[in-house]
Amino acid sequence: MSEKIFERLTDASGVWFDGTLVERRQTPFQMLEVWDTPELGRIFRLDGCNMTSERDEFFYHENLVHPAAIAHPAPRRALVIGGGDGGSSEELLKHSTMELVHMAELDPDVIDIAKSHFGRVHRGAFGDPRLKVTVGDGLAYLRATEVRYDLVVLDLTDPVGPSVELYSPATFALARGAMAEGAALVLHIGSPFSHPERVRQTLANLRRVFRVVAPYFVHVPLYGSIWGFACASDSLDPRALAAGEADRRIGERGVGDLQYYNGETHRAVFAMPNYVRALTD
Repeated sequence: MSEKIFERLTDASGVWFDGTLVERRQTPFQMLEVWDTPELGRIFRLDGCNMTSERDEFFYHENLVHPAAIAHPAPRRALVIGGGDGGSSEELLKHSTMELVHMAELDPDVIDIAKSHFGRVHRGAFGDPRLKVTVGDGLAYLRATEVRYDLVVLDLTDPVGPSVELYSPATFALARGAMAEGAALVLHIGSPFSHPERVRQTLANLRRVFRVVAPYFVHVPLYGSIWGFACASDSLDPRALAAGEADRRIGERGVGDLQYYNGETHRAVFAMPNYVRALTD
């Protein structure tokens, strides 16, 4: 029987889809849900929040990964904190330069749900020998690792409740410590319309740690809003990459099956209307 799936953007607004519950599972960390919907196919939810869907996952995953990955001259090692659905790892593995993608996911049930229900999101990434999966606390891994990564992807839930710590200067400094020379950190930062203070504060926290912070914005249908991302580095600035050079690198690395990202969108996502500039300057 079809139900309404609601998610609030603010106390006064939100987004909804018709859907049928496929699976609900309480883990020691969170409530996981899988829904079938006529609009977006299968949807994955954590604690009542929409995470990813079969039909629109590329809006989020391609834009989270590729602006920084293509701007990097030759990324070989990447770390994904969270991202248990496999979508971010799958995008990273499209780069022929990539030798290792290490996913550190806290909740093993997220990975199990992804493998069982979301093959159209991870597209077999869990079977790629270049993907290493560690189940456990990503922050603890950052504190302990001696590996230096070219890209660190924070593919996390929103900064609400305990997750606020994951968007703090202390966490960003931990990530910086695991980054190689010329590396970049990427993450999502919320909706500039619905979460302006979240966007402003996250960018301020990033600027306390990194010399270069490049915010950018993309509409994500599942989230019902324009959504913010940021690339942070001590030296890498994706805004400096020309469209033609981005397309050349896409072709040279054999990055295929792209439904959103190309050289023109690489440039376009960094163009901001004035109300967003006011949050990011």
